[in-house]
Amino acid sequence: MSYSKKDIVVYRLERAREALSEAVLLRDNSKFLSTVNRLYYACFYAISAYFVQQNLKAFTHSGLKSAFNKELVQTGKVGLAEGRLFNQLFSFRQDADYKDFVQFSYEEVAQIFPEVEKLVETLEQLLTEEMD
Repeated sequence: MSYSKKDIVVYRLERAREALSEAVLLRDNSKFLSTVNRLYYACFYAISAYFVQQNLKAFTHSGLKSAFNKELVQTGKVGLAEGRLFNQLFSFRQDADYKDFVQFSYEEVAQIFPEVEKLVETLEQLLTEEMD
């Protein structure tokens, strides 16, 4: 089955929202490593939706991070704070998934939660404005 660009964008935005919902459940159950993972993926899906819309390609997580910084942060489409947030989430997710004895506190997770929601909303707004 073939999907349109719009179908893929909508699907990835749905995945971003779902990851945010999962992050709430995980946070509320003190599963902070998994919360960080879901917060990262909420951004990842929203950014990848934007890239599909713009016909940009990124084949790895590092490639997506680099392209995000180049295409969205350096152009001013998202702010420097959002750029730092995604770079921080990238590092947090790497640590949470691949390092031993990594822990995050409720306070650390609670601090970045609204920032992640704002970044996803910003990307949704950009997609709405730039929709074909």
